[in-house]
Amino acid sequence: MTSSSAPAPASPGAQSDGPLRRLTARGRHEAHRVSSPLELLFDLCFVVAVAQAGAQLVHAVAEGHPGEGILNYALVFFAIWWAWMNFTWFASAYDNDDALYRVVTLVQIAGVLVLAAGVSRAFLQHDYLVVWLGYVIMRLAMVAQWLRAARPAEGAERTAAHRYAGGVLLCQVGWLGLVLLPGPARVWAFLVMAVVELCVPLFAERHHATSWHPHHIAERYGLFTIIVLGETVAAATVAVKSAVDEHDALGELLPIAAGGLLIVFSAWWIYFVVPIHVHLRSNAQAFLWGYGHCLIFASAAAIGAGLEVAVEQAVGKAHISALAASAAVTLPTALYLLTVWVLHSRHFKVGIAQQLVLPVTALLVVCCTFLGAWAVLAAGLVSAAAVAVGVTLTAHGAFRQRPAGEAESAR
Repeated sequence: MTSSSAPAPASPGAQSDGPLRRLTARGRHEAHRVSSPLELLFDLCFVVAVAQAGAQLVHAVAEGHPGEGILNYALVFFAIWWAWMNFTWFASAYDNDDALYRVVTLVQIAGVLVLAAGVSRAFLQHDYLVVWLGYVIMRLAMVAQWLRAARPAEGAERTAAHRYAGGVLLCQVGWLGLVLLPGPARVWAFLVMAVVELCVPLFAERHHATSWHPHHIAERYGLFTIIVLGETVAAATVAVKSAVDEHDALGELLPIAAGGLLIVFSAWWIYFVVPIHVHLRSNAQAFLWGYGHCLIFASAAAIGAGLEVAVEQAVGKAHISALAASAAVTLPTALYLLTVWVLHSRHFKVGIAQQLVLPVTALLVVCCTFLGAWAVLAAGLVSAAAVAVGVTLTAHGAFRQRPAGEAESAR
């Protein structure tokens, strides 16, 4: 998951034209590197699992069990995100798009669909067997990819590939704790295994850095963010439609729908306003940025779940207060704003005013929680105002930095 300047083939097709090719590292500075159609399919299928987790979170919060729902959501979402991230960074470094690579990737997709099928049992019955089986399919396929990459490699690169394969296998055995251990012990097993999983790339790449592509990685994360935000819009739209059809409560739902739309639009704008691939240079930056996206993805998906909860509460279907329903939207929105600021925006902001926009916005969004039926609309307006203020400050700063003669002529 870290960078390398080692030379590599310019493109997967450059190795041979046959159905099977050597799985060797790609060039970090390869020109015109973009996401492949297979990667896009991979993302879409992973979002199915994200949607299942979000739906169960809605049910838990609406029934008045937010603590249990959030805990289960965190556990399942971590598993989904971590499997997605393992594939994404591996593909950025080694994707040769031959027949075997495609088949193994499709097996990983099948695994996440099995995992998605077990999400409801994990939430409602605390039965993680199906989730674990889906994870086994995904991770064994990932091990096969690393072992294949190790075959033509030499020296430190081969050692790193073997460490990845061994680390993934050992971690998969550790995840059995969620199936075999009693309920109270599962939380501790999850925390331990999450830390161990996060340490595998650090250990594997200690002496050799994989040749991931900064622009490709930034695009992959951006595309997954878009898909998750799209799922948020879809879930909220279905919730509003159902409520209107069943309860004829358009007046109560319009503020929620408008506010939710403003939040999603602002979330998209804030994320993509900076060229983050320029920042991805060192090992420390890559690990922090890649790991931190767990919170970005999880909060973005939770916004959609929160909007569904707010809709259900507005029409009397949720067994929670208006304050709790508002918090289901405002808290994940604030978390999203803060994590995007930490990982993205702060590296490109100049001056205290620009730096404070997103942290202050997050605080104001939390304050909107106490506005009752208008909380979601107010949070949306605050988020949109943050975009407007940020654009204005950036444009003003760019104007002030222009040479005096150029600024004078522009007048």
